[in-house]
Amino acid sequence: MVMMTGSLAVRGTVVWLTPQQGGRVSGPPEPDYDYDYTATAYLPPRTPEDGQAGIAVSRFAPGAWRTPAEGILVPPKGHRAQQVIPGCIVIITEGVRPVGLFTVDEVHALAADGMPMHAPPAPAPVLDEVIAAPEIPPYRHSTAAARWASKHSSDTMPADSTPAEPAGV
Repeated sequence: MVMMTGSLAVRGTVVWLTPQQGGRVSGPPEPDYDYDYTATAYLPPRTPEDGQAGIAVSRFAPGAWRTPAEGILVPPKGHRAQQVIPGCIVIITEGVRPVGLFTVDEVHALAADGMPMHAPPAPAPVLDEVIAAPEIPPYRHSTAAARWASKHSSDTMPADSTPAEPAGV
């Protein structure tokens, strides 16, 4: 979870709305090498009128209606902090008209210079002793294989001898 008190780097999936859903008439944007799609956005329960932020969407498939993407959310001046967590939806707008839905999978705070701010890595746990895994017999996937590998008294019987008839027959 990150509070949006400054710019955030997000990674997730963007779904562009079709023209019938009120999305872009020209369809999904067509980024190129030097082009990021820039627009406005908001995070529900806010609305475009009270919670609009800037967004730059990059690294998405050109012309795809649904594609993995990365983005940078930039809050407006004088904004109220907002919680951004994996799983939340960012509504991408052109003006106040929704044109896409960005589902956040990862979120990271950005420093004032635009570089990611990373928390120091957690120390690795120290193990005092090594515990050996128990010996597990191999899995036998077939009862027929088990029969071929098992030993039975009939395995040692000479081929020319016939078994005795049971008593009382």
